[in-house]
Amino acid sequence: MIQYIASDLDGTLLRNNATELNPLIFDQIRRLKERGILFIAASGRQYHSIRHLFAPVKDDIAYVAENGSLCICQGEVISRGLIGRELGLRIIDAGREYKNCHPLVSCESTAYTDSKDEQFARQMKELFHNKVEYIPDLYDVKEPFLKLAMCDFKGTDMLMKYFKDRFASEISIVTSGNIWVDFIAPNANKGSALEGLLNHLGLSAKNGIAFGDQYNDVEMLEVAGTSYAMATAAPGIAYYADYVTRSVEEVVEDVLAAV
Repeated sequence: MIQYIASDLDGTLLRNNATELNPLIFDQIRRLKERGILFIAASGRQYHSIRHLFAPVKDDIAYVAENGSLCICQGEVISRGLIGRELGLRIIDAGREYKNCHPLVSCESTAYTDSKDEQFARQMKELFHNKVEYIPDLYDVKEPFLKLAMCDFKGTDMLMKYFKDRFASEISIVTSGNIWVDFIAPNANKGSALEGLLNHLGLSAKNGIAFGDQYNDVEMLEVAGTSYAMATAAPGIAYYADYVTRSVEEVVEDVLAAV
């Protein structure tokens, strides 16, 4: 019996650099809800950004945002993962030393950046529809840090190595898409957030399906009863999944046909 379907977004539901979802998924979410199956959008994206993507069904789904650092269902915050301020500021300092990356500090009310790069600003506004506030100095952010992220338009290989060499023993560091490196609180990931949500709702982890394509999806793929890696997933992701697919919508359609 399927009780939930959880899916990553970028590279999974949003394929081939798409910026908008296939409208089919909205119809499928409505049909899933009619059958008592919860759809969960799980992403490194900001909650505000995910709600924008799922606007036609935004109140019919649950959210695992910020790579598991914020889980929300029916407007209620189910769980949070917080990064210690001192560690967060050291990561920000390291980003300044790296120089070729753009920082994003995610808090519950909004995200903050001190980057003045026009390409980065366009991506935040036009691609992700993020709620972002520019401030001259990220040290001035007073809210607790949910997640930190660094963007390098040249890719993540050098960026990932740079930050792992410095902080791998202190915090979880994962790639999120092709140009982002995310820093996630030790007690937070998509898998732990999914588990917390399922426990809150009284659902069994084994009675669900998860889809993903990056290393920030691994824990979620391991939690779900059935898991799918995308055919275009990062190398090694298929190892953590039961199956490989090219289309989330095709699998969801099969689920709908069977229930």
